[in-house]
Amino acid sequence: MNYFAHGRAFVGDPYFLAGTAVPDWLAVVDRRVRVRAKHVEPYTRCDAVDGDWRLATIARGIAQHHADDAWFHATLAFHELSTDFTGRIRALLPSDGGHRASFLGHILVELLLDDVLIAEDPARLEAYYASIERLDFTVVEQAINRIAPRSTDRLAWFIERFSAERFLWDYRDDARLLFRLNQVMQRAALPPLPETFRDFFGEARDLVRERRDSLLTPEE
Repeated sequence: MNYFAHGRAFVGDPYFLAGTAVPDWLAVVDRRVRVRAKHVEPYTRCDAVDGDWRLATIARGIAQHHADDAWFHATLAFHELSTDFTGRIRALLPSDGGHRASFLGHILVELLLDDVLIAEDPARLEAYYASIERLDFTVVEQAINRIAPRSTDRLAWFIERFSAERFLWDYRDDARLLFRLNQVMQRAALPPLPETFRDFFGEARDLVRERRDSLLTPEE
């Protein structure tokens, strides 16, 4: 899942919402800092953290992120779409002999699912960002520095940037989506995608929209 799919149900609870975004924020801004489920569990109860409700709420949001990712990536719909996208991307980028196609097949399902959900309820994305703006960004960074084995001094800065840029709106526009994907490629030390790659987005978006319910339903 990406940011909006993870957090859209929690826009009324800013610190829980922040927790659902923390693993993805750290993956962008400070990859050496990890908050795995085993790190988070001891911090999820207020009585275990001296009544620090914001710390406990952030920890519960992170736990929610990990739980949702586990069932989401296990769905047949995600497996089939990401595999299908990988094959199509390899055909579009025939000179690519590395893992870029499978990486793209995975993340494109997630980004386009966010786009589908945002198109259904754009007011909820406004509420999402309004909730982020209510955070004390330094408090979130301090919470992560208690939870994670390694500390960061870049998270508060990045949350402010995330709030200001509002890049989740960009997924609707194919040119902006390509720009955002190429930022991901750069962070992953992968070659940039050509302009022609955006021709795939419309079809891919339709395929994700068709599987929307299956992608969002945990399997037995």
